[in-house]
Amino acid sequence: MDDSTASPVQAWRSLETNPEFGADALEARVWKDHHQEKVSDWIARETPIALVFNGISHAVMMASPGDLEDFALGFGITEGLLASPDELYGVDVNEVRQGVEVHLEVASACAWRLRERRRNLAGRTGCGLCGTDSLGQVRRDPPAPVHPVRLTSTAVLRAESSLKSAQMLQKLTGATHAAAWCDLHGEVQLLREDVGRHNALDKLIGAMIRANIAVDQGFIAITSRASFEMVQKAAMIRAGALVAVSAPTSLAIQTAHECGVALAGLVRDGRRMVAYTFADRLRELTALSDRHPVGMPSQRRSPSASWILFSVLYWLSA
Repeated sequence: MDDSTASPVQAWRSLETNPEFGADALEARVWKDHHQEKVSDWIARETPIALVFNGISHAVMMASPGDLEDFALGFGITEGLLASPDELYGVDVNEVRQGVEVHLEVASACAWRLRERRRNLAGRTGCGLCGTDSLGQVRRDPPAPVHPVRLTSTAVLRAESSLKSAQMLQKLTGATHAAAWCDLHGEVQLLREDVGRHNALDKLIGAMIRANIAVDQGFIAITSRASFEMVQKAAMIRAGALVAVSAPTSLAIQTAHECGVALAGLVRDGRRMVAYTFADRLRELTALSDRHPVGMPSQRRSPSASWILFSVLYWLSA
């Protein structure tokens, strides 16, 4: 991208508090009941975002142009480029004629990993695998075991409802995904949105790290299907549970079982969900005595010995 046209992006450009940064007002026509009318509509922005590590462009992602500091950190951690948040020294965001450049100043160890990976992710919206040059780069082992949190069905179902009401950009455009960190009661504590589902989760993870969130005190909720990349990203920060509005893939279920992540899908209507792994953890609330912030390893814990694959749990309203 041409640096000669670069200009700084305000650090406070948050889509959570300023959803209009992720949308454009355009004219459209609405047909309804055999009539049409001219309306002004909000359309989600899809912007090329170049992630530049120590001056070398590593990835170009199509994403919503907001919360990019969170995106940079979350992407670096979940892609295994940053071994810890401490390896990221600074982030500088600049708008250029073709899109946005996010410059990351990273430790030499991270720069070495980048040279080893030799990836170019230019591709579709939020595509997490475009440009991966070997099968060995697709699946990564989490740095430490996940926290085996226990959840109530009430908390999981409440999260789905809370997620809907908290999506400001989705309400404005109807075209974005969201990822949220919910506490053990199912209340949304932190949320990020993006036109790409992987991007939304990376932004959330970056925000969680920056906020020093204790990952043993909640779970991640997403508005998309639970693909294996989404499970893997959750496991990379040791989150013990992932719940999705849509269904998972078979590889996502396999990955969740291997990583110890309790995976639930088809969480809908405030009364129904399907547990695909570690269903025993989705029954009663746990209160873990110690708290471990995101990205901080602790003593190894073994995942629950019992697990039920494809067990269907229904909770019907009275």
